[in-house]
Amino acid sequence: MTEPFIVTPEHVLQAYTVGVFPMAETRESNEFLWVNPKKRGIIPLDKFHVPKSLKKELKKNLFDVRIDTDFDGVIDGCSDTYGDTRQDTWINEDIRELYTELFYMGFVHTIECWQDDKLVGGLYGVVIGGAFFGESMFSKVSNASKTALCHLVARLKTSNFSLLDTQFTTDHLTKFGAVEIDREKYLEILTPSLFKPVAFNNPQEYSLDILFSND
Repeated sequence: MTEPFIVTPEHVLQAYTVGVFPMAETRESNEFLWVNPKKRGIIPLDKFHVPKSLKKELKKNLFDVRIDTDFDGVIDGCSDTYGDTRQDTWINEDIRELYTELFYMGFVHTIECWQDDKLVGGLYGVVIGGAFFGESMFSKVSNASKTALCHLVARLKTSNFSLLDTQFTTDHLTKFGAVEIDREKYLEILTPSLFKPVAFNNPQEYSLDILFSND
C-alpha cells in the first residue's frame, strides 16, 4: 500500500521557486491545490503608487507598525470572515500549519498594524532572496491593511528587493500600481530575484518617504 504524500514546508518553498503556490478552495477544505496562473499579479516596486487620500492618513501615524511579532494574530485575521465583505477564505488548516512552520523557519514575515495595543490589520508573505510573495492581508479598521502594504513596500525598496508578487490583481491592488503579466515574463523576473543577496530584516529602519519619489 502506498503511503500518502506529505507536503512539507520545503516542498512549498520549492514550489515558489518555479512560480507555483498552494491555495485551498475554502477554509473548510481538507486539501489544497497547487496554483500556477497563466497571468500573474505583481507590483513593480519602482512604480508603486500611494493614493493621495492615503498619503494624508499615513502622515497621521495612526498605527504602531510592527514586524514579525504576532504571526498567529495575522493569519487569524487573514483567515477570518467578515460578513458580506469576506464570506470565505482560502486558508485552511493545512495551509495554516505549513506557513506557521515557515514563519518559525524565517521564510515568512508579517507587517502588523496595532492600535491601543490591539492588532487591527496586517499582511504576511514568503521571502526567498529578493522576492516577496504576498499571501494575504486583513483590516479591522479603515486603512490598516493599506498602511501595512505601504510599510512593506518601503521596506522592500530600502532593502533592494526586486519582486513583489501579489499572485493575482484586484481593483484594490491596481490602485497601488499592481499589473498583470504572463507566466513567461513572471519567471524571467522571478529567477534572478531568488538569488539576490538581500535580507527582509535589514535595514531595521526605513522611511515612507521613499514611496513618494514616484509621484
